Amino acid sequence: MTAPDAMSPDQWRGVKDVSQPERDAAGGLRGPSRRLLRELLRPWRGAIAVLTLVVILQAGAQLLIPVLVGRVLDHGLTGGGRELWGPLALMAAAIVVQTVTRVTFLRRSGRVGNEILLELRRRLFAQFQRQDIAFHDRYTSGRAVSRITSDVESVQELVMEGLDTVVIAVLTIVGASAIMIWLDWRLALFAFASYPPLALLMRWFARASTSAFRSVRTRSALVIVQFIETMTGIKAVQAFRREARSAQIYDAVAVDYRDANVRAFRVFARAMPGIQFVGNLGIVLVVLGGGWLVIGGDVSVGTMAAFVLYVRMFFDPMQDLSQFISTLQSALTGLEKIAGVLAEPAHVADPVDPVDPGRVGGRVTLDDVRFGYLDDVTVLPGLDLDIPAGQSLALVGTTGAGKTTIAKLVARFYDPQAGAVLLDGHDLRTLDDATLRRNVTLVTQENFIFAGTIADNIAFGRPDASRDEIEDAARVVGAHTFIEAMRDGYDTDTGKRGSRLSAGQRQLIAFARVILANPRVLILDEATSSLDIPTERLVQAALSTILADRTAIIIAHRLSTVEIADRVVVLQHGTVVEDGSPADLVAGDGEFASLHRAWVSSLA
Repeated sequence: MTAPDAMSPDQWRGVKDVSQPERDAAGGLRGPSRRLLRELLRPWRGAIAVLTLVVILQAGAQLLIPVLVGRVLDHGLTGGGRELWGPLALMAAAIVVQTVTRVTFLRRSGRVGNEILLELRRRLFAQFQRQDIAFHDRYTSGRAVSRITSDVESVQELVMEGLDTVVIAVLTIVGASAIMIWLDWRLALFAFASYPPLALLMRWFARASTSAFRSVRTRSALVIVQFIETMTGIKAVQAFRREARSAQIYDAVAVDYRDANVRAFRVFARAMPGIQFVGNLGIVLVVLGGGWLVIGGDVSVGTMAAFVLYVRMFFDPMQDLSQFISTLQSALTGLEKIAGVLAEPAHVADPVDPVDPGRVGGRVTLDDVRFGYLDDVTVLPGLDLDIPAGQSLALVGTTGAGKTTIAKLVARFYDPQAGAVLLDGHDLRTLDDATLRRNVTLVTQENFIFAGTIADNIAFGRPDASRDEIEDAARVVGAHTFIEAMRDGYDTDTGKRGSRLSAGQRQLIAFARVILANPRVLILDEATSSLDIPTERLVQAALSTILADRTAIIIAHRLSTVEIADRVVVLQHGTVVEDGSPADLVAGDGEFASLHRAWVSSLA
């Protein structure tokens, strides 16, 4: 997706979230969405069956009350004694059953619903972690947050309220209709006269709400995306004085979100009063018809009163169903988007039958590797490169030469489109992720510092490390002195993304993290570029220890860092144009010698 700040408000108005499959014409679930819902509900089939039974008891108790009211009116008030107290006792029992079953349902459904949502959140989080860098490059953080927050919350409303609303509504509607026919079929015809317009109204509402609430969910996601993307890049926004432009873009998606909600409320504004009007019309018809039959002595007053209650009982669930339809449409849209994410294949996946490489020596080989981020743009046209175990190799070249691409391939953030990347002769695609991450580590100039203490960040790759081991790692890279000088030492809170540390301090902590993890292959991608000269010299002194007996790939524009390597490879357009020791290449008249002379001149 295009970066939000680069899009015009009109472009944002036309954006659709296409991360999910479409629904069928009836608005039902298809494919991955249906399978996901079945998988989530399957472990709870027994509990759902019990909850359904509880709801049936609740609905049955509710349906019994109007009949008893009619019995009291017809017999209890005139007969007294048993004729009165019997129905009243049954009414009290029905009310108790209705209350107990309601409490039972809410408690049990709350537990089941939250367990289902917990499983859904776990699946989403695991799926986002499982995906390769290419997925996260195209799937913005705002969309990811929208999936795991607003979309899950929409499903939560369905899970928490769906069974209760649907089962009680269906049982009440069917039960009330059946009882009315049983009491008096002639009076039932008056009540049923309002059913056809009600059916037409509900049919219209189902269709209209499908479109309205799909639009609401899509635009809700866009508001979240725009907000998070802008706040993530707030430094750039403020540095380039883009606040007004960002506000304009956000205002465009927020206005669209408002308009979508207004359209949805218009649908509600027509449906809900319409249902209420038809319901009142049904009551009027029953009263008119019942009054006529009562005058004629064909129907008792109690029966007519029961009919009025049953008609009201019939139409109240219709309003509940109308509100549930909106919840359902919102949840279906959210479930589709979630299912779309969960259905995404992991393009850099663990092998089904991984190879055990044993003790890794650290030899890295790129065998006729071809790779490009876009289908029509090749970065590495067919690279052959062999790095013996324990050798430190510096990659040099202009921007776009393929240096960082090689680093990402060796770290297996991507897989090559052709050829293979090998570790001790084993294709990286045959190694499980745990083996690869234990033996290959990439350090960049923007190495991430997590919220927590300095000790936690150093031990990120080895959370079981002791405090002594953490401090020893910090000493190796020269970070111990500044850490000890802080008020809380190694227990100092780093702040959001290491905001309480300088760029150089963050980089030293990243190096200490590497020392503690002790990988066989270390990749340094511009890892010293954020350091000042004194700190860089301190780190370079530590690099001799860091790189000892370890295969290293060093990418740096500062040739002071390159000079510590055993070997230098110069790249142009993904092809090796020079290969040799730093001393030999400096003594020649090639590309590296020219770069070295320019660097020396810049120091002067």
